Amino acid sequence: MSEVHWKRRSGADAARFLATEAAGLAWIRVPGGPPVPDIVEVGASRIGIARVPEGRPSAAAAQQLGGRLAVLHRAGAPAFGSPPPGAPGPDGWIGDLPMPYAERATFTDFWATDRIGATARMARDRGGLDARQAAEVDRFVSDLLAGQIDTGPPRPAARVHGDLWSGNVLWGADGQAWLIDPAAHGGHPESDLAMLALFGVAHFERIIDGYEQASPLAEGWRDRVPLHQAWPLLVHAALFGGGYGASAMTALRRAPG
Repeated sequence: MSEVHWKRRSGADAARFLATEAAGLAWIRVPGGPPVPDIVEVGASRIGIARVPEGRPSAAAAQQLGGRLAVLHRAGAPAFGSPPPGAPGPDGWIGDLPMPYAERATFTDFWATDRIGATARMARDRGGLDARQAAEVDRFVSDLLAGQIDTGPPRPAARVHGDLWSGNVLWGADGQAWLIDPAAHGGHPESDLAMLALFGVAHFERIIDGYEQASPLAEGWRDRVPLHQAWPLLVHAALFGGGYGASAMTALRRAPG
Protein backbone atom coordinates (compact mmCIF):
# COMPACT_ATOMS: atom_id res chain seq x y z
CA MET A 1 0.00 0.00 0.00
CA SER A 2 1.27 3.49 -0.84
CA GLU A 3 2.17 5.98 1.86
CA VAL A 4 -0.69 8.05 3.22
CA HIS A 5 -0.79 11.78 3.93
CA TRP A 6 -3.04 12.47 6.91
CA LYS A 7 -4.80 15.80 7.36
CA ARG A 8 -6.35 16.30 10.78
CA ARG A 9 -8.92 18.80 11.97
CA SER A 10 -10.55 19.44 15.32
CA GLY A 11 -13.58 21.44 16.33
CA ALA A 12 -17.31 21.29 15.79
CA ASP A 13 -17.02 21.61 12.01
CA ALA A 14 -14.27 18.99 11.56
CA ALA A 15 -16.37 16.18 10.11
CA ARG A 16 -18.16 18.54 7.71
CA PHE A 17 -14.88 20.14 6.63
CA LEU A 18 -13.27 16.78 5.86
CA ALA A 19 -16.35 15.41 4.09
CA THR A 20 -16.38 18.54 1.92
CA GLU A 21 -12.74 18.05 0.99
CA ALA A 22 -13.38 14.41 0.08
CA ALA A 23 -16.38 15.40 -2.06
CA GLY A 24 -14.28 18.01 -3.85
CA LEU A 25 -11.44 15.60 -4.56
CA ALA A 26 -13.88 13.06 -5.97
CA TRP A 27 -15.62 15.67 -8.14
CA ILE A 28 -12.49 17.02 -9.79
CA ARG A 29 -11.30 13.51 -10.68
CA VAL A 30 -12.63 13.31 -14.25
CA PRO A 31 -11.51 11.08 -17.15
CA GLY A 32 -8.75 12.88 -19.00
CA GLY A 33 -8.45 15.57 -16.33
CA PRO A 34 -5.51 16.24 -14.00
CA PRO A 35 -4.66 13.30 -11.74
CA VAL A 36 -5.94 13.49 -8.17
CA PRO A 37 -4.64 11.36 -5.28
CA ASP A 38 -6.84 8.55 -4.00
CA ILE A 39 -8.80 9.04 -0.80
CA VAL A 40 -7.86 6.30 1.65
CA GLU A 41 -10.06 7.22 4.60
CA VAL A 42 -12.49 9.96 5.64
CA GLY A 43 -13.28 10.20 9.35
CA ALA A 44 -14.67 12.63 11.87
CA SER A 45 -11.28 14.17 12.60
CA ARG A 46 -8.95 13.16 9.77
CA ILE A 47 -8.73 12.40 6.07
CA GLY A 48 -6.13 10.10 4.56
CA ILE A 49 -4.94 10.75 1.01
CA ALA A 50 -2.44 8.66 -0.94
CA ARG A 51 0.90 10.44 -0.96
CA VAL A 52 2.23 11.49 -4.37
CA PRO A 53 5.98 10.90 -4.76
CA GLU A 54 7.33 14.31 -5.64
CA GLY A 55 9.44 15.22 -8.65
CA ARG A 56 10.39 18.51 -10.24
CA PRO A 57 8.35 20.92 -12.38
CA SER A 58 8.85 20.46 -16.09
CA ALA A 59 7.63 22.24 -19.18
CA ALA A 60 6.16 19.00 -20.53
CA ALA A 61 4.17 18.35 -17.36
CA ALA A 62 2.94 21.95 -17.36
CA GLN A 63 1.77 21.69 -20.97
CA GLN A 64 -0.05 18.47 -20.13
CA LEU A 65 -1.61 20.08 -17.05
CA GLY A 66 -3.04 22.88 -19.16
CA GLY A 67 -4.78 20.48 -21.49
CA ARG A 68 -6.11 18.42 -18.61
CA LEU A 69 -7.43 21.50 -16.81
CA ALA A 70 -9.45 22.28 -19.93
CA VAL A 71 -10.98 18.80 -19.69
CA LEU A 72 -11.82 19.33 -16.01
CA HIS A 73 -13.48 22.66 -16.72
CA ARG A 74 -15.51 21.21 -19.58
CA ALA A 75 -16.94 18.59 -17.21
CA GLY A 76 -19.24 21.38 -16.05
CA ALA A 77 -21.36 22.12 -13.01
CA PRO A 78 -25.08 22.61 -12.42
CA ALA A 79 -24.71 26.34 -11.71
CA PHE A 80 -22.25 28.99 -10.63
CA GLY A 81 -21.41 28.41 -6.99
CA SER A 82 -22.86 24.91 -6.86
CA PRO A 83 -21.12 22.48 -4.47
CA PRO A 84 -19.57 19.14 -5.37
CA PRO A 85 -22.03 16.25 -5.00
CA GLY A 86 -21.94 14.87 -1.47
CA ALA A 87 -20.67 18.04 0.18
CA PRO A 88 -22.70 18.45 3.38
CA GLY A 89 -23.00 22.26 3.13
CA PRO A 90 -24.36 24.79 3.66
CA ASP A 91 -20.95 26.32 2.94
CA GLY A 92 -17.57 25.04 1.85
CA TRP A 93 -14.14 26.37 2.68
CA ILE A 94 -11.18 27.93 0.94
CA GLY A 95 -8.34 27.25 3.31
CA ASP A 96 -9.92 27.88 6.71
CA LEU A 97 -12.31 30.56 5.47
CA PRO A 98 -15.99 29.76 4.86
CA MET A 99 -16.88 29.77 1.17
CA PRO A 100 -20.57 30.25 0.29
CA TYR A 101 -22.16 27.77 -2.07
CA ALA A 102 -24.85 29.11 -4.38
CA GLU A 103 -26.97 28.33 -7.41
CA ARG A 104 -26.50 31.34 -9.68
CA ALA A 105 -27.37 31.44 -13.36
CA THR A 106 -24.63 33.88 -14.32
CA PHE A 107 -21.00 34.28 -13.38
CA THR A 108 -21.50 38.01 -12.77
CA ASP A 109 -24.15 37.48 -10.08
CA PHE A 110 -22.12 34.72 -8.47
CA TRP A 111 -18.81 36.59 -8.45
CA ALA A 112 -20.30 39.84 -7.21
CA THR A 113 -22.55 38.37 -4.52
CA ASP A 114 -21.00 35.13 -3.30
CA ARG A 115 -17.31 35.77 -3.82
CA ILE A 116 -16.28 39.46 -3.87
CA GLY A 117 -19.10 40.80 -1.69
CA ALA A 118 -19.35 37.94 0.79
CA THR A 119 -15.59 37.59 1.27
CA ALA A 120 -15.06 41.34 1.63
CA ARG A 121 -17.58 41.36 4.49
CA MET A 122 -15.65 38.58 6.22
CA ALA A 123 -12.39 40.47 5.67
CA ARG A 124 -13.93 43.66 7.11
CA ASP A 125 -15.33 41.83 10.15
CA ARG A 126 -11.92 40.24 10.81
CA GLY A 127 -10.00 43.50 10.40
CA GLY A 128 -8.48 42.70 7.01
CA LEU A 129 -10.25 45.63 5.30
CA ASP A 130 -10.84 49.07 6.76
CA ALA A 131 -14.09 51.02 6.34
CA ARG A 132 -12.81 52.92 3.30
CA GLN A 133 -11.72 49.74 1.55
CA ALA A 134 -14.99 47.98 2.38
CA ALA A 135 -16.94 50.89 0.90
CA GLU A 136 -14.83 50.69 -2.26
CA VAL A 137 -15.65 47.00 -2.58
CA ASP A 138 -19.35 47.77 -2.18
CA ARG A 139 -19.14 50.24 -5.07
CA PHE A 140 -17.28 47.71 -7.18
CA VAL A 141 -19.93 45.05 -6.50
CA SER A 142 -22.63 47.50 -7.59
CA ASP A 143 -20.73 48.25 -10.80
CA LEU A 144 -20.22 44.55 -11.43
CA LEU A 145 -23.93 43.79 -10.99
CA ALA A 146 -24.78 46.75 -13.24
CA GLY A 147 -22.70 45.30 -16.08
CA GLN A 148 -20.01 47.98 -15.94
CA ILE A 149 -17.15 45.47 -15.44
CA ASP A 150 -16.01 43.18 -18.25
CA THR A 151 -16.49 39.56 -17.22
CA GLY A 152 -16.10 38.14 -20.72
CA PRO A 153 -18.67 36.45 -22.93
CA PRO A 154 -21.52 34.53 -21.26
CA ARG A 155 -20.71 30.87 -20.60
CA PRO A 156 -22.05 27.95 -18.59
CA ALA A 157 -20.59 27.06 -15.21
CA ALA A 158 -17.34 25.11 -15.29
CA ARG A 159 -16.13 22.55 -12.79
CA VAL A 160 -13.24 24.32 -11.08
CA HIS A 161 -10.64 23.39 -8.49
CA GLY A 162 -11.32 26.70 -6.77
CA ASP A 163 -8.06 27.10 -4.83
CA LEU A 164 -5.55 26.47 -7.60
CA TRP A 165 -2.52 28.32 -6.31
CA SER A 166 0.93 26.87 -6.97
CA GLY A 167 1.07 25.04 -3.62
CA ASN A 168 -1.91 22.90 -4.63
CA VAL A 169 -0.12 21.60 -7.73
CA LEU A 170 2.15 18.66 -6.95
CA TRP A 171 4.80 17.90 -9.55
CA GLY A 172 4.99 14.13 -9.35
CA ALA A 173 7.95 11.84 -9.82
CA ASP A 174 5.85 10.22 -12.57
CA GLY A 175 6.17 13.36 -14.71
CA GLN A 176 2.60 14.50 -14.14
CA ALA A 177 1.16 17.50 -12.28
CA TRP A 178 -1.32 16.40 -9.60
CA LEU A 179 -4.03 18.50 -7.93
CA ILE A 180 -4.71 18.55 -4.18
CA ASP A 181 -6.73 20.55 -1.60
CA PRO A 182 -9.59 21.81 -3.78
CA ALA A 183 -12.27 24.33 -2.90
CA ALA A 184 -14.33 22.84 -5.71
CA HIS A 185 -17.48 24.52 -7.01
CA GLY A 186 -19.20 25.61 -10.18
CA GLY A 187 -17.21 28.58 -11.44
CA HIS A 188 -15.26 30.18 -14.27
CA PRO A 189 -12.18 28.63 -15.92
CA GLU A 190 -10.37 31.97 -15.86
CA SER A 191 -10.53 31.92 -12.04
CA ASP A 192 -8.41 28.77 -11.81
CA LEU A 193 -5.90 30.13 -14.32
CA ALA A 194 -5.69 33.54 -12.62
CA MET A 195 -5.01 31.89 -9.27
CA LEU A 196 -2.20 29.82 -10.81
CA ALA A 197 -0.60 33.08 -11.94
CA LEU A 198 -1.12 34.87 -8.62
CA PHE A 199 1.65 33.22 -6.63
CA GLY A 200 3.91 32.19 -9.48
CA VAL A 201 3.33 28.58 -10.56
CA ALA A 202 6.20 27.06 -12.53
CA HIS A 203 5.92 27.16 -16.35
CA PHE A 204 2.70 29.20 -16.33
CA GLU A 205 2.89 30.06 -20.02
CA ARG A 206 3.27 26.39 -20.93
CA ILE A 207 0.15 25.65 -18.88
CA ILE A 208 -1.69 28.30 -20.85
CA ASP A 209 -0.38 26.94 -24.14
CA GLY A 210 -1.60 23.45 -23.28
CA TYR A 211 -4.96 24.83 -22.19
CA GLU A 212 -5.49 26.84 -25.35
CA GLN A 213 -4.59 23.91 -27.57
CA ALA A 214 -7.41 21.98 -25.91
CA SER A 215 -9.88 24.83 -25.34
CA PRO A 216 -9.14 28.35 -26.62
CA LEU A 217 -9.66 31.06 -24.03
CA ALA A 218 -12.00 33.98 -24.69
CA GLU A 219 -10.53 37.18 -26.08
CA GLY A 220 -9.34 39.54 -23.37
CA TRP A 221 -8.85 36.89 -20.71
CA ARG A 222 -5.49 38.32 -19.64
CA ASP A 223 -7.14 41.71 -19.00
CA ARG A 224 -9.63 39.97 -16.71
CA VAL A 225 -6.97 38.29 -14.56
CA PRO A 226 -7.18 41.01 -11.85
CA LEU A 227 -10.94 40.49 -11.56
CA HIS A 228 -10.38 36.82 -10.80
CA GLN A 229 -7.39 37.41 -8.53
CA ALA A 230 -9.31 39.87 -6.35
CA TRP A 231 -11.20 37.06 -4.63
CA PRO A 232 -8.20 35.02 -3.39
CA LEU A 233 -6.58 38.28 -2.30
CA LEU A 234 -9.71 39.09 -0.27
CA VAL A 235 -9.53 35.58 1.19
CA HIS A 236 -5.96 36.29 2.28
CA ALA A 237 -7.04 39.65 3.71
CA ALA A 238 -9.66 37.86 5.82
CA LEU A 239 -7.29 35.12 6.96
CA PHE A 240 -4.00 36.97 7.34
CA GLY A 241 -4.61 40.73 7.17
CA GLY A 242 -1.39 42.60 6.46
CA GLY A 243 -1.12 44.10 3.00
CA TYR A 244 -3.55 41.72 1.33
CA GLY A 245 -6.43 44.17 1.65
CA ALA A 246 -4.51 46.79 -0.30
CA SER A 247 -3.51 44.17 -2.90
CA ALA A 248 -7.17 43.20 -3.34
CA MET A 249 -8.09 46.85 -3.88
CA THR A 250 -5.38 47.19 -6.51
CA ALA A 251 -6.74 44.13 -8.33
CA LEU A 252 -10.29 45.49 -8.30
CA ARG A 253 -9.12 48.84 -9.68
CA ARG A 254 -7.37 47.02 -12.53
CA ALA A 255 -10.45 45.00 -13.49
CA PRO A 256 -11.52 46.02 -16.99
CA GLY A 257 -14.56 48.24 -17.33
